[in-house]
Amino acid sequence: MSKKDTDRILKILEKGWEKVSIPKVKNVKIFEIEENKSILVIDSMVAVFTTADSILPFLGKTEILDKFPSVTVDSGSIRFICNGAKVLRPGIVDFDSFKKDEIVGVKDEKFKKYLAVGLALEDSDRAQTMNKGQIINNLHYVGDKFWNTYKEISFRI
Repeated sequence: MSKKDTDRILKILEKGWEKVSIPKVKNVKIFEIEENKSILVIDSMVAVFTTADSILPFLGKTEILDKFPSVTVDSGSIRFICNGAKVLRPGIVDFDSFKKDEIVGVKDEKFKKYLAVGLALEDSDRAQTMNKGQIINNLHYVGDKFWNTYKEISFRI
């Protein structure tokens, strides 16, 4: 990977991951899944590269996910979210504070496990007053291509 590409990735991380301390980069590995979809491994940190300017924390790394805001959803929403559906207002039972376009984790109500991570489509203040509508664009979820590919490549990391 070129120094220019590495610098671009680090700038995206610094912008969207303010609460996460990014290590001095020594080694960046990219595992391309398909066009514009990759798993990034930066030293011991794992991330999901979903578009040209969106890098999300990997669901299997809760120590990083815990630094981002989250919503909690009821058990009736889990099946849909784990099939890639956007997170809708009726299924959300609890909110952290977040702004539109911020990275937000999605947890289940019973076990508090992460099911998905995506970008907020609304500010949390506005979302809490809504009765219906899309709140989070689900970009990475348990069982998706990123999740399954990581299981296959984790022994090489």
